Amino acid sequence: MSPSRLFLAIAALSLSLPALADENLLGYVRGAETLPKGSSEFYQWFTERSDKGAGHYRALDTKTEVEYGVSDRFQVSAELNGLAINTSGLVVDGYLPGDKKSGLRVRGVELGMKYNFLSPAKDDIGVSGIASLELGRLDPHSGRNKTEVEVEFEMQVQKYFLEGQLVVIGNVGARAAREKRKAIANLPEDFDWPTSPEMEISTKFGAGVSYRFAPGWYAGAETVRESEYETEVGLERWSLFAGPSIHYAGQKWWATLTAFKQVRGGGEKYAGQTDTNLHLIEKTKNEIRVKVGYNF
Repeated sequence: MSPSRLFLAIAALSLSLPALADENLLGYVRGAETLPKGSSEFYQWFTERSDKGAGHYRALDTKTEVEYGVSDRFQVSAELNGLAINTSGLVVDGYLPGDKKSGLRVRGVELGMKYNFLSPAKDDIGVSGIASLELGRLDPHSGRNKTEVEVEFEMQVQKYFLEGQLVVIGNVGARAAREKRKAIANLPEDFDWPTSPEMEISTKFGAGVSYRFAPGWYAGAETVRESEYETEVGLERWSLFAGPSIHYAGQKWWATLTAFKQVRGGGEKYAGQTDTNLHLIEKTKNEIRVKVGYNF
């Protein structure tokens, strides 16, 4: 099954599931709530990334995650990440060495923890922090073999208005990664594919708002800006995405759909790139994300 068909099938399934507690109101910006002590939640994410402005590019990221509330303020999580990719007609030094098509494969595993300092429901404002460790085996851009060790830290701020009908959320985070590409045989002539270890540091700022317009239904909007720094060149690339979200919460389950579009971007560009106001080497023009959660 192609990534697009799989994505649409999951989207339809998420809207037809029968029957929440700590749901994700937005697709990319994360709230400050934590699970109650002793409770668990299962997540399934699907993110389709498409269009680099030339050739054909479509990738499907999956995330299967389980969270557990150790206490009312502290929770832990484990997740399995997958990747399917279909790219052709575009060669980019260091990123896309040639055409590649593969079905869904395991990309990596991640362990995380979240601590709630202030409760959005009990205090004037909610504040939480997340720390995670990811071990990866596939490059998310090309689908080629690459080992990666990544650590991420993020703070979430959340505020309820109108007795919880309106929710405002903000995120700020940083990520550090050590990556090493695997060698590829028969590369294009003069193609740059470094196989020595590399270090990357990136920052992320996100904000979103969600409004309950009917029982169980929320309409929202969110935006995320990411900047990436290389040890030798400083700021190398940045991107700004924004888009609408729709969220539904039942008694035990919830689902969120977000359409994300790159508004602006900068930094390095591939040869022949015509969209000069976007970053299209590591990012795409469009992303669509479906998230489904079940509390138990």
